[in-house]
Amino acid sequence: MDDAPPQTLVSATTPRGEIALRERPHPDGSGSLVHELVVAGVFAMDSLDTSTEAALALESLARTHSPERVLVGGLGLGFTTWQVLKDKRVRHVDVVEIETDLVEWARLGLAPTLGLVARHPRVSVHAGDVAPVLRGQATPVGPWDLVLLDVDNGPSFLVHEGNERLYSPDALRAALDQVSPGGTLAIWAAQREPELLAALQPLGTTEEVLLDVEREGRTLTYALYLTRP
Repeated sequence: MDDAPPQTLVSATTPRGEIALRERPHPDGSGSLVHELVVAGVFAMDSLDTSTEAALALESLARTHSPERVLVGGLGLGFTTWQVLKDKRVRHVDVVEIETDLVEWARLGLAPTLGLVARHPRVSVHAGDVAPVLRGQATPVGPWDLVLLDVDNGPSFLVHEGNERLYSPDALRAALDQVSPGGTLAIWAAQREPELLAALQPLGTTEEVLLDVEREGRTLTYALYLTRP
């Protein structure tokens, strides 16, 4: 196994803190690389295990009759959007990412999946805040058949305190207003969020899907919240 420390490819200081794209050798010694994303100075995700990013897309797509137009809030390393694109029913994906530097790194192809997403003909990547988009106050313009939100860890474990507004009852109601009839609003969280579940249940048919992931000898439980208006 190769335990070499990660190397920073690029970094930037933003109003929300430092973001950085790093790479390290794959621990299996194969010679392949693992990419990491650091947000606000802390580890956010890597390409070693992308099962929950894929599950966010797959579980949501399975519950959506005709997901022709999709909105993804949060670019990350691109794995959620890449999974969405594998569904041939999807005609177009709008990705909204608040970090302009990350959007630029994607367009430069500095990590493989980021590059694939940024230049895909069915994708438009927008640098901006998804909150006003979900209120219908900024571009891109809805409605969408599927709205996927992976912009933070959930309301009880925020990386950016300003994202708290995305989980308020009014914001959730506004987000559901951007979902077409028969569509789905899906929210990823790094842990169970009982208050978020309670806020979503009056707004539509809501499910909590729990995902167990093994990382460094520990079992972590992530959660998806899926609401159909």
